Amino acid sequence: MLVGERMSHPVLTISPDLSALDAQAFMRREHIRRAPVIQDGKLVGIVTEGDLLNASPTQATLLSVWEINYLVSKIKVSQVMSKKVMTIGEDTPIEEAARVMIDNKIGGLPVTRDGKVVGIITETDLFKVMLEMMGARQKGARASVLVPNVAGEIAELSKAIFEAGGNIIALGTFAGDDPSTAELAFKVAGLDEATLRAVLTPLVTQIKDIRTY
Repeated sequence: MLVGERMSHPVLTISPDLSALDAQAFMRREHIRRAPVIQDGKLVGIVTEGDLLNASPTQATLLSVWEINYLVSKIKVSQVMSKKVMTIGEDTPIEEAARVMIDNKIGGLPVTRDGKVVGIITETDLFKVMLEMMGARQKGARASVLVPNVAGEIAELSKAIFEAGGNIIALGTFAGDDPSTAELAFKVAGLDEATLRAVLTPLVTQIKDIRTY
């Protein structure tokens, strides 16, 4: 899965000359928390809801409420946006986008093509991918198991579940308790909890959890 398949597009953008108050109202109206800042067709920054909320004049506490409101209304997006913007390409694997966002502690990345912003990938988009990957919106028996961290374990489990009449509708692999094990989390249709437990017990190191939802 690539970024271009899951990015939000067309992307909503903001002008650097827009006032912070107007930008805040725009983002609330559109239910977004960040937006690329575009000037003359070029990406010049990115502004977040937090940037706009924190916008305030210097020494505001010494001013009257009318003076504060006036000065805040004069603050432009260009004064509060982040000018150093990390971007990503459409053909980037989705997990690489997640790694970049986590490593840099950012909640979204503008997606560019030939220097133009064509979309944005955000933490919300990644959450949606995780929901899909783990079958959160499909009913079935969900199991988390520890298996030896060797080749062929997933194939063996898949075969046993298939032969018992089950169908794996979601599967994720994760680090185990130590390098010798891996944790598999998957959801199965066509088998109840008791049957799934019976199938898994002789094949795995540990059944950590089984539930139906």
